[in-house]
Amino acid sequence: MFRQWLYDTLAHRHPGHPFDILVPPDPTMGDYSVNLAFTLGKHDKRNPREVADGICGELMADGSERIARCEVAGPGFVNVFLRDDWLCGEFAHGGVPPEGHGRKVIVEYSSPNIAKPMHVGHLRSTVIGDALANVYRALGYDVVRWNYIGDWGTQFGRLIAAFKKYGGTVETVRDMVALYVRFHEDMKTDPSLEAVGREEFQKLETGDQENRALWGRFRTTSLKEYATTYERLGVAFDVYKGESEYENELARVIVKLTDAGIAQESEGALVIPLEGLPPGMVRKSDGATLYLTRDLASLEDRIAEFHPAKLLYVVANQQALHFEQLFAVKDKLRLGDTETVHVKFGLVLGSDGKKFSTREGNAVPLAEVMDEVVKRAAQRNPETAEAIGIGALKYNDLRQHPHTDIVFDWDAMLDMRGNSGPYLQYTYARLASIVAKAGEHGAADRSLLIHPSERALMRHLLDYGWTVSQCAKLHALNGLALHLYELSEKANAFYEAVRINDDDDAARKSARLELIGAVMHQLREGLGLLGIKVLERI
Repeated sequence: MFRQWLYDTLAHRHPGHPFDILVPPDPTMGDYSVNLAFTLGKHDKRNPREVADGICGELMADGSERIARCEVAGPGFVNVFLRDDWLCGEFAHGGVPPEGHGRKVIVEYSSPNIAKPMHVGHLRSTVIGDALANVYRALGYDVVRWNYIGDWGTQFGRLIAAFKKYGGTVETVRDMVALYVRFHEDMKTDPSLEAVGREEFQKLETGDQENRALWGRFRTTSLKEYATTYERLGVAFDVYKGESEYENELARVIVKLTDAGIAQESEGALVIPLEGLPPGMVRKSDGATLYLTRDLASLEDRIAEFHPAKLLYVVANQQALHFEQLFAVKDKLRLGDTETVHVKFGLVLGSDGKKFSTREGNAVPLAEVMDEVVKRAAQRNPETAEAIGIGALKYNDLRQHPHTDIVFDWDAMLDMRGNSGPYLQYTYARLASIVAKAGEHGAADRSLLIHPSERALMRHLLDYGWTVSQCAKLHALNGLALHLYELSEKANAFYEAVRINDDDDAARKSARLELIGAVMHQLREGLGLLGIKVLERI
């Protein structure tokens, strides 16, 4: 993994000086370009070109078996050219560094609210969280995939009240939504129903047998439906825990906060003053606890049971303040050195740039979105429609930075020629067809891989491990998606530029097939991290 070696070598020689390692747009400018001379020159009050000359000397001394030459370009860039013989021997060794060393990481994602259908917003949390969990596992971390279910709160009192008032069957989440909406509408003309809902939730909290049974039925029905969605997405969790499981811990958490002098009374409520943030409320004036209270109990639980090095919350941008408060309280309580990260993501928009919804203000059920993309993919090939459609859905999300809003453009999502999941799957299938037709082949001579398209492929393969490592550091998958897209483009350019199975040089043909095998391996592994299946035929 040359890029990592280059970074480590320069960082060791010049600690504390930030720099970037870039890939020049023109291969005549080198395989990599480093801008370290600018920060060093500014620090030492020296000409960057003079500093760059020194860096070139250092790199040649440390890496002559890898580097053919270094050149100073422009005002002080260091352009690095790899040795062709080293590149030919190393292109298949671009694996992922085992940097995790078994340390534990908890990734919380998806987290639907029971009695409501999973909607398109849950897609982002589920897809981003699952891919990040895959990345951390590939890097050698021990990953715990955590689904934190929203299964507690006053809304369940209203749902129970609605069921008792209207009756009927509750076989699906859609049935529960219909009951809840009907009750909510009736509250507009009969305000007393609000008190009925509160009363039913209070009974649920105090362990009323009938209400507990109804709540359990709603929860089980919801989770069963969600399991079908997760199965289609190829997603599984290690831990399912709901907010309800921390209900008995909330009094202890509040006592801990007050005894430590962290929480204080304010107009009958219990709040935690936070520097630079609005106070965090952990108990309302009527005695009710809040989401922050339950999240503190859950955070304590996770740290006590798993002692994770890192805890990721893959939750929408709108919850940014909540997590800032949660992490600030964690520090006040001194709950250990677990790194806590809010992995934010934006909205899902339609092709018109407006919020993606079937009716104004109503989110699209995720099942409908999956059905639609698979139906569109089936117009090309019904046999592969599920893998292509779900792959297109995931890639459309992951190729974009999570902080940005994503656009649902069905045609672009399924375009076999653009930056899309189907294009990457098509590339893999195309290469698989070449290998299948080749059959048995003899010894390879990699030194014959001298065509520019071959060299571009080999150099790009080297960056895979670095790219995966950066995904974990940045908590984003768009870098990996871009790497795989560019790999596919280079693989297709190679296919168009050289002869492979009809090459009259047997040793060169075998070397080219080895190169194709390395590309297929990287596409299969990289798409697997994104949760996308590869296909031998499309």
